[in-house]
Amino acid sequence: MNKLQKSQKLLAKIGLGKEDYYFWKQIGKALICTYTVFGLAWLWNETSPLGWFTLKPRPKEEKEMAHLYERRQFPYPGDAEAMEEFIRSGGALGTTIGPKGLSDFDKDSDNFQKQLQSKKFDQEAQKLWLRMRNEVIAELQDKGFDVE
Repeated sequence: MNKLQKSQKLLAKIGLGKEDYYFWKQIGKALICTYTVFGLAWLWNETSPLGWFTLKPRPKEEKEMAHLYERRQFPYPGDAEAMEEFIRSGGALGTTIGPKGLSDFDKDSDNFQKQLQSKKFDQEAQKLWLRMRNEVIAELQDKGFDVE
């Protein structure tokens, strides 16, 4: 009995006494509510049609290509027919799954960024070429040449 009183006295000193039960009950409720909100946010992140807003903005090209990437549905291992269908459709190819479930061995985020940059560079070069071509055509037409 003496040990019980000593242990209760020690618990009261560190804030776990009988008079602190209400406080810890409120803390528990707050933690449950917080984890519920975080869990719902995580679930929304996994199933959201809008996507999750990140701190790092994604480039326009990446947003336009986002529809190519979709979450793969893997069959239950005990379902033999679904597993055969999954393997027949090429579901077990490689380790990295790319657009529409195709296997991508040499794809990584750096390579993707380089591809986006080269595509943008090619578009700018095409614009510059067309602008220069149109200027030359306009000058030739001003001089009286018939250019189409």
